[in-house]
Amino acid sequence: MTTLSRLSAAVGDGLLAGLVGTGAMTASSTIEARLRGRAFSTAPARATAKALGISDFETDLARARFNDLSHWGYGTAWGILRGLLGAAGLAPVKATAAHGAAVWGSAAVALPAMEIAPPVVFWPKQEIAIDLLHHTVYALTTGAAYQLIANGRRNGHS
Repeated sequence: MTTLSRLSAAVGDGLLAGLVGTGAMTASSTIEARLRGRAFSTAPARATAKALGISDFETDLARARFNDLSHWGYGTAWGILRGLLGAAGLAPVKATAAHGAAVWGSAAVALPAMEIAPPVVFWPKQEIAIDLLHHTVYALTTGAAYQLIANGRRNGHS
C-alpha cells in the first residue's frame, strides 16, 4: 500500500470512527441532559454560525437542524485526527489520549475566543467534570472504533 493510500484509508477510517464516537457522545450527553433537566447544548451551532457569519435562522426547526449538522459534522471531522495519529504509528492508547486532549483543548480555547462560552476556569467543577466525561466518551469510543476498523482493514475485511 502506498503512503497516499495508507493516509487515505486512515482518514476514511477516522471519519467513520469519529461518526461512531459522535453517536456515543450524543447518547451520553442526551442521557445526562434529561437526568439533570437541562436544555441540550447549542454551542456547536452557535460556534459554526459565528464562524460562517450566520446571524440568525428563520425558524427554530432550522436552528435545531443546523445544530445537529454542526455537532455531527464537528465530531465526525475530528475523527480525521484520530486516523492520522494511527497512521503515524502512535500506540492506540497514546493516540486516543492525544486525540481526546486535542478535541477538548480546542473547544476549551475556541469557545471562549468566539464568546460562545466562558473560559473553563470560570465553570463550576461539576460542569467541567461532566464536559470531560462526554469528551472522554467521544475519544474512547472513537479510538476503539478506529482500532476495530483499521484492524479489519489489515485483516482483509475492508
